[in-house]
Amino acid sequence: MKKLFFLVIASFIIFSTEAQQLTTPQPSPTANVKQNFALSNIEISYSRPSVKGRKIFGDLVPYGKVWRTGANNATTITFGEEVTIGGKKVAAGKYGLLTIPGETAWTFIITKQLDVTSPAAYKQDQDVVRVTAKPETLPFSIETMMINIDNIKSNSCTIGLVWDNVFAGFDVTADVESKVMEQIKNTMENDNRPYFAAAQYYIDNGKDLNKAVEWLDKAYAQDPTAFWVLYQKARAQKMLGKKTDAIATSNKSIDLAKKAKNDDYVALNEKLQKEMK
Repeated sequence: MKKLFFLVIASFIIFSTEAQQLTTPQPSPTANVKQNFALSNIEISYSRPSVKGRKIFGDLVPYGKVWRTGANNATTITFGEEVTIGGKKVAAGKYGLLTIPGETAWTFIITKQLDVTSPAAYKQDQDVVRVTAKPETLPFSIETMMINIDNIKSNSCTIGLVWDNVFAGFDVTADVESKVMEQIKNTMENDNRPYFAAAQYYIDNGKDLNKAVEWLDKAYAQDPTAFWVLYQKARAQKMLGKKTDAIATSNKSIDLAKKAKNDDYVALNEKLQKEMK
């Protein structure tokens, strides 16, 4: 009898161990999105349910109720720096991302709660910001839900959800301008001055192009083989309307790029010159 008892226990342990080792695909697989944005990054963690022939919005996902914005665990979003959403500043940190879908309007909620998986768990007093968005009906269907970070510019982006034939999203902005300008001001007072990076920022963001050319001249003086510096200088001269100077600078850049066997910059300069003809 005792032997039989131990055999039963042993069989149960073996069965339990085998069951614990069984790995199957997640019905709604977890996804982690990490996107470099502004001077840091944005990270989103969520689970991706699929349509599977079901009616999604207004049925599986009811209108007018708080939704975890995915499946399984709560959806979270992490901002690496202070951002602005819906006109309100949101401090750097990790938050819950919830939605209230509607037929004609969606509400996106950034909340302090990181564990909301059902409407009953949601506490409105934990909201950091709410923003309303108009959903768009797509001419096609997306089987598996996606949350994307798109329309990325130096100081703004769009966080959008697309599932089935619906897209809804909200904009995020960051105060890049004052931070970069402060960095430029501080670093230019040091001996190791980032002339090239500061000049390129000025060119790409429509600032003082004459100052950019001045900095590029100093960057080129530090390295007379820097064909990439001359290319940016030619760009700035072109934008200033100094066509003759721009072509002359571009030709110097081509010569140096050919010596360095850098075909990419040869092509960039040739394209720049064609634009001035």
